Amino acid sequence: MAAHKCKSCDLWRNATQTVFGEGPTPARVMFVGEQPGDSEDKSGHPFVGPAGKLLDEVLVEVGIDRSEVFVTNVVKHFKWVAAQRGKRRIHKKPRQSEIEACRPWLDAELQLVRPEVLVCLGASAAQALLGKNFRVTRERGILVKSNLAPYVMATTHPASILRAPDSEAREQQRREFVRDLKKVADLIHAGRTSAA
Repeated sequence: MAAHKCKSCDLWRNATQTVFGEGPTPARVMFVGEQPGDSEDKSGHPFVGPAGKLLDEVLVEVGIDRSEVFVTNVVKHFKWVAAQRGKRRIHKKPRQSEIEACRPWLDAELQLVRPEVLVCLGASAAQALLGKNFRVTRERGILVKSNLAPYVMATTHPASILRAPDSEAREQQRREFVRDLKKVADLIHAGRTSAA
């Protein structure tokens, strides 16, 4: 596949591999995050690290079957810097040019998946798909008009919940994330009922 050898930007140089989206095609729900993390870069699969585990937990909690959703990222290579101590690789936010270089692959995934509900996880994904002026802090959990899917929503990225400063903040952010994904569950369950 051509995308495995993509060199449209320099991110491929330090990444282990290209990490594409996974899930059924078509899928009723598509989640789009920012980029693969360390675990994803090593395994070649999206959302398998700590943020992916949190997403899995919340999907179970709200009644969405992970095997029925498609998960991907706007950027397909892990952008990182070495930790000052130790061997850890620290996530680094992708530049706009890197996001744009990956856009053809994301557009191809959108065409293949044809989601009924598209969920942008975090500011990078939301701004890449919904415009630079979109603010997750202002518009999270709200259905927005878009030609990308019948229903489009943005919420926080599960990684941001994990980075919250303390357990109280993490719990509050997790509750808000659950509330947003419950709306997604209600949309797809209502669709199943009306289709039945």
